[in-house]
Amino acid sequence: MPDNGYDRTAVENVLARVRAEGRSSLTAPEGKRVCDAYGIATPAEALAKSSEGAVAFAEEIGYPVVLKIVSPDILHKTEAGGVLVGLRNSSEVAEGYRTIIHNARNYSADAEITGVQVQQQLPTGNEVHEVIVGAVTDETFGKIVAFGLGGILVEVLKDVTFRLAPTSPSEALSMVNGIAAAEILRGVRGAQGVDAHKLADLIHRVSDLVTDFPQLAEVDLNPVLATPSGATAVDVRILVDENAAKEPHRFTQDEILTAMNRIMKPAAVAVIGASNEEGKIGNSVMKNLVNGGFSGEIYPINPKADEILDRKAFAGIADVPGDIDVAVFVIPAKFVPAALEEVGKKGVAGAIMIPSGFGETGNVELQDEIVAIARKHGVRILGPNIYGYYYTPENLSATFCTPYDVKGGVALSSQSGGIGMAILGFSRSAGMGVSAIVGVGNKADIDEDDLLTFFEQDPNTQLVAMHLEDLKDGRSFAETAKRVSEKKPVVVLKAGRTDQGAKAASSHTGALAGNDRVYDDILKQSGVIRAPGLNDLLEYARGIPLLATPKGENVVIITGAGGSGVLLSDACVDNGLSLMTIPDDLDAAFRKFIPPFGAAGNPIDITGGEPPSTYRNTIALGLADERIHSLILGYWHTIVTPPMVFAKLVVDVVEEYRANGIHKPVVASLAGDVEVEEASEYLYRNGVVAYPYTTEKPVAVLGAKYRWARAAGLLG
Repeated sequence: MPDNGYDRTAVENVLARVRAEGRSSLTAPEGKRVCDAYGIATPAEALAKSSEGAVAFAEEIGYPVVLKIVSPDILHKTEAGGVLVGLRNSSEVAEGYRTIIHNARNYSADAEITGVQVQQQLPTGNEVHEVIVGAVTDETFGKIVAFGLGGILVEVLKDVTFRLAPTSPSEALSMVNGIAAAEILRGVRGAQGVDAHKLADLIHRVSDLVTDFPQLAEVDLNPVLATPSGATAVDVRILVDENAAKEPHRFTQDEILTAMNRIMKPAAVAVIGASNEEGKIGNSVMKNLVNGGFSGEIYPINPKADEILDRKAFAGIADVPGDIDVAVFVIPAKFVPAALEEVGKKGVAGAIMIPSGFGETGNVELQDEIVAIARKHGVRILGPNIYGYYYTPENLSATFCTPYDVKGGVALSSQSGGIGMAILGFSRSAGMGVSAIVGVGNKADIDEDDLLTFFEQDPNTQLVAMHLEDLKDGRSFAETAKRVSEKKPVVVLKAGRTDQGAKAASSHTGALAGNDRVYDDILKQSGVIRAPGLNDLLEYARGIPLLATPKGENVVIITGAGGSGVLLSDACVDNGLSLMTIPDDLDAAFRKFIPPFGAAGNPIDITGGEPPSTYRNTIALGLADERIHSLILGYWHTIVTPPMVFAKLVVDVVEEYRANGIHKPVVASLAGDVEVEEASEYLYRNGVVAYPYTTEKPVAVLGAKYRWARAAGLLG
């Protein structure tokens, strides 16, 4: 036995037999042997090959018993009429054996029948709960484990949570506590709760099993009977697929950084297909590189031109005398392979593939061809089918879109060109400081984890926001995002979250893994902030860097309108924020500044018509008291305190406390006439995230900041 108690040799022997017989699934007795090898509790059982044998085993095990068909060709035993429960004497067992064999023959006349499993029937009751524990090979994330309510409830409620395998014991416990029905498992109406740690241990063992034996495509334990004293897997289904052990090609961090540093900070750029003709993409790319202020060398490549935009043109990239870091392709797709061969021989680090006509149009062979050429020469491909990319610290606009020069700490990427234009437009309209905007398109090679690896060490980037429709290598992304998000917020908009087109699976676990909850849980596990929509992605990207990192969970609302206070409270609940219970001494302190008919609970309602001093004093108290960690301000437009008066006093008091070393996140919701728009802009420009006409947006941005701070372990 290995030190951890697992008998890997026993599992290897089972899998060797399955492989030798050309099977894709384990029989129930084989499943039990695998469970025994990994310390997974199962009921007492035996394999009967006759009705007399079934009776003998039932007498030995003790009544009541369950009978189940054992056949490598019948995975869904219940559908085949291959399961009988509650058999309490020898005559019932003998008759049950014959019935199951008959049903199996009717279900599949050609099925190989190994025998009938005689299994101890475990007791049920209000302290016994059916749960599911499983593992599946997800096409995006690889090996993942699942936990949720089991039996028929898993099909109806789909109350399941997921994690990457291998899981740590603490992650496994978070799965038990993370389903919606977790309260039921803890015990209700006087019933004792299940042993959550035993369930977590079971999840952990399944996780270790599929990690040690990646050829196990699916492991499905359903139901598992969870009790106050343990957890027993009543039914075990295990599928095998040697392809499930295959992993995609991955570059090392050093390899990624070596290439990405040359791509994002090039000394020389060549434009393959540069043009003098207005309206041509090759002309737009050249203009943006030149007019955007890029200070490196720019080499137009066009065999039919001597000069483009006052720069010497070259017939081919091989004719360029110096080294080149990046080649931007703006030629038709069919000419790309030959040009890429020349680019590779030149020692170029990055090929920026703007052309379409590859995998997105069904031309997968052409896309595979250029990837093979790039691999041969050590070239990294960005795209194809993209708008290009920007890196503002280098004044680099390698794109056919318009240049962008508002520098800042936000890096953005998009899989879609249309979304890329929306990102560009929003950034320009909001004056958002950007370090990079990158199109990834088909992601034939470079994808989000390559970008994250670069932005992780980029001193010019403080936050990364990404739009994606899929992940080429979800496991690599999750592992990279987890590392990056401990230092910098990573925000993701995952499109297609309502897609119902998951491929059919042969087990409960496999079917459940097709839903969007997998993305949701694993992104959360990686510390990623998930944005529900495009505007949310952009607002999170703009607002999160402005907010100080909170030091605790206590949030206080100060509002001049009771109605806003109610909506702000609802928004706090929706975004996982905790409204502070105001202690008596703090309640008394607030009451010194608000009228007698105000409310010093939380929200703190200073009421309408109060002068600027009331706002100033209550906000100052909220900033000064170290028990309060974040402030949400609800402003109501009045003549006594006009919008710009409110905005300026808020900025004054916040900056006063910042100067004294007190940094707390402050967000504001402004209700009123059109003057609140200017006031909101003023607040935003001065580091207070503020919006007119909405109570939801400022709280959502604050909630996103909190989600990142919690995941990064910054709340203490």
